[in-house]
Amino acid sequence: MSDRFQVLIKDVMAKPITIAKSAFVSEALEKMLDEGVDPLIVTNNGTVIGTTSRAAIAETLGSKKTQAMKATSIHVANTVEENFTSAYPDQSIDVLVPLLQRYKLVVVLDPDHRLIGQVTTGDLLKVLRPAGGLLDAMEPARSIQADERAVHLRRRMLDGEINRFIVEDGETVLGIVTETDVAKALYAFKDIVEGTRQDYRIRNLLVRDIMTSPLISVDASMDVSDVIDLMLKKNISSVPVMQNGRIAGLVTRNSLVQAL
Repeated sequence: MSDRFQVLIKDVMAKPITIAKSAFVSEALEKMLDEGVDPLIVTNNGTVIGTTSRAAIAETLGSKKTQAMKATSIHVANTVEENFTSAYPDQSIDVLVPLLQRYKLVVVLDPDHRLIGQVTTGDLLKVLRPAGGLLDAMEPARSIQADERAVHLRRRMLDGEINRFIVEDGETVLGIVTETDVAKALYAFKDIVEGTRQDYRIRNLLVRDIMTSPLISVDASMDVSDVIDLMLKKNISSVPVMQNGRIAGLVTRNSLVQAL
């Protein structure tokens, strides 16, 4: 039996980070950014009812239904994703692999179904590492031009279920843009731009205005464990892999778990 099956969920789980469904999305996003987590566990009177993510918040903030509303007046209840999964502390961590290949987070409950912890892909990757090389743990890298409108970026993210794009100016790589960047931008606009002008301003927002730069990348020859350590240390969810001077793909926390 592999050593990994001797490790229990209680050995890798972290303290649960929660938000009440009655809280505002501004509070949820601030907590995600401060704690470096995504998603958050949503509770109602102490009971877990689902999760909320940066992507769900971005979708809600960008909706026409909330166009005239500030982020400080939209409740988390409007962003809750009720489809979540759970496990128990005395189960072996092998049960986490298929769960985290589908979900971003596993809720840990005690025998009385009370919330006592959570496990994310980052928690799992601290103790389990894929056996192959970086090229075996990549996902495709999609790109977008820096002068593309942010609303088109958001549409591509929603339609293609894509969380991040490499940002280019022609063939020159400038940075990366993620669902977190979109959520932060929409959140800022909700607070500083009056409702009647939000739609106009957002439609003129460019990808270069919200992207993260410079881009942190790794070489394809780098050891997988070293890349995971880098991602955990810098609290980043993805890193482009360079091969022969070009981006060969992206290593993400999800792609690493898929490779387990």
